Amino acid sequence: MEWKDVRGPDDIIEMGRKKVGDVGKFFPLAIVAVALLILIGGSIYSIGPDEVGVIQRFGRYSHTTSPGLHVKLPFGIDKLTPVKIQRVFKEEFGMRTLRAGIKTQYSSRSFLDESLMLTGDLNILDVRWIVQFKVKDAIKLLFETRDPVDNVRDISEVVMRRLVGDYRVDEVLTIRREEINDLAQIEMQKILDSYKTGIQIVTVKLQDVNPPDEVKPAFNEVNEAKQEKERMINQAWEAYNKVIPRARGEAEKTIREAEGYRLDKVNRAKGEAERFLDTWAEYKKAPEITQKRLYLETMVEVLPRAKEKYIVDSEQTSILPLLNLGQIGGNQ
Repeated sequence: MEWKDVRGPDDIIEMGRKKVGDVGKFFPLAIVAVALLILIGGSIYSIGPDEVGVIQRFGRYSHTTSPGLHVKLPFGIDKLTPVKIQRVFKEEFGMRTLRAGIKTQYSSRSFLDESLMLTGDLNILDVRWIVQFKVKDAIKLLFETRDPVDNVRDISEVVMRRLVGDYRVDEVLTIRREEINDLAQIEMQKILDSYKTGIQIVTVKLQDVNPPDEVKPAFNEVNEAKQEKERMINQAWEAYNKVIPRARGEAEKTIREAEGYRLDKVNRAKGEAERFLDTWAEYKKAPEITQKRLYLETMVEVLPRAKEKYIVDSEQTSILPLLNLGQIGGNQ
């Protein structure tokens, strides 16, 4: 029907009925198409590369899906819960990060209720630390525990307070920090595993450990006194290490010289004794010859030391005529 054939209102109404009839033929198809879109849209889901999908069917755990595209039952029959198992989460204690970056900004608010701790020698410290963790078992995380992050925070605070209470204040500030980090990680993991939380502790690290602001001046004075004490002890040990080894060396040298002198005297005495015994044995064999030999050997040793030598006739009754007393006196 064309507009030129329309003669009155009845014709217009008739034409409208025909148009609606034509559209009504496609309406069921449109409803089916929309239903299919809703069905497909509610059945297909995607799991990221760093997560797994936990499927619950009618509220009960059904299965776990890996990263990629998957299909589930629509209309609420299957419920999907994606869990990030590769991401490392961080919890802070005694501080809060407002903006991370090259210049990290921290909250100016104090969290002393979780950071003030008592050491083993009854000193108070402001201990700030972080805990990094990730999910190692998505099933336990969803169905075996409630509020897993609160569990991590509560357990971490309990373990850290106990460990800090086992050490002196100077140990927590300096030499025992790495040891405390390792022990806290081991203890936390043991407790979380016993609670079946499905959480793995990656690291525990002490950040800032300082005395509270109210006692910092007194604490600094104590540290300065300890440093002065250590300095004086080190100086004393330095002087000790200079004097004692030298004295020990001199004592050892004197002992060695004395031992050498003793050995020389003993060997000389043994040699003289052996020489005397040999001479005595020869003397018993030929007394006159041995006596003359000893006399001659003695003269050979003595005569070179004499300044004036006089040879006297054995038959001479007096030696005065042979002496030039005046010359001798003049030489003196």
